[in-house]
Amino acid sequence: MTIKIAIAGIGNCASALIQGIHYYKDADENSQIPGLMHVKFGEYHISDIEPVAAFDVNKNKIGKDLSEAIFTEPNCCYKFTIPPKLGVKVLPAPTLDSVAPHMKEPFKAYNNSAPTNVSQILKETNADMLINFLPVGSYKATRYYAQACLDAKVAFINCIPEFIASDPTWAGKFEENGIPIAGDDIKSQIGATIIHRAITSLLIERGVKIEETYQLNVGGNTDFQNMMDNRRLSTKRISKTEAITSLIPYKTQAWAGPNGFIPFLKDKKICYLQIKGRKFGGAPVTIDLKLTVEDSPNSAGMVIDVIRAVKIALDRKIAGPLISISAYAFKHPPQQVPDHIAKQWVEEFIQGKRSR
Repeated sequence: MTIKIAIAGIGNCASALIQGIHYYKDADENSQIPGLMHVKFGEYHISDIEPVAAFDVNKNKIGKDLSEAIFTEPNCCYKFTIPPKLGVKVLPAPTLDSVAPHMKEPFKAYNNSAPTNVSQILKETNADMLINFLPVGSYKATRYYAQACLDAKVAFINCIPEFIASDPTWAGKFEENGIPIAGDDIKSQIGATIIHRAITSLLIERGVKIEETYQLNVGGNTDFQNMMDNRRLSTKRISKTEAITSLIPYKTQAWAGPNGFIPFLKDKKICYLQIKGRKFGGAPVTIDLKLTVEDSPNSAGMVIDVIRAVKIALDRKIAGPLISISAYAFKHPPQQVPDHIAKQWVEEFIQGKRSR
């Protein structure tokens, strides 16, 4: 029943995930547990998830047990538990384009002379899947890990806005090789995109004509520091904006994306959201909203479900992009649908009523 996971990028999102696996290991599957969408997902409990490999470029994390590395600077994730030693050492990752020039010092990037053969490690550890938590803008590095998964016959969960699961060519490679893939760009459990989508859907259903909308985000973790380089943001803005416009059945002015790095916010993320439209009689309506969250735990709640959905796909020998869980858990999935439909699809997938 064990689900063996490998992780690329031991930053704040990885920290929240590893903490969560320990924090919820004894969660009662018959109770409503705060913070979880599913205590048990099909046959799988959170306690069934076991990390077996980890990769990073930070010389202060490399060689440490994963349980220690998740609390190593510049990580600043909200600490809600301290996991025991996991017996998994962080291995030196190939850098490629995962470190922007201005991030070499914050990431404490090592001399990349002898990176790990990721595909080989995935085989040796019998990993079921690899989770991509690399920094935004890691175009080449994401494709390196995707190819490593193909070579090792390991499933791939793409949590960043590089388009792999939603790219027909890459999706086709995974299908041809008999391997499932989920992505792209993980949604938060309760974050800017899901709130924006919920309000947008409500207005559309109530007959409001949306004329313009924007979503601005600031934060203080390395994700926001990395995104100070605008050259790394094109797919991020596409992913966040299309997550909103895909729900609007006509053209409108829309913009969503990261907007600033404020160091003292640490892992706190603040979203400012506005929607302007016209209601009955053409009367104007404006919604302004501010949302404040701890950023990294927000993604971990979704990834916990994605891991178990991918394991079910492996058990059922399902190959290629997983449509249901991707629509539910990612901003730029292969197929965009309203969130209530995606949620229904996931429940039907668990029950075996949907093949993907």
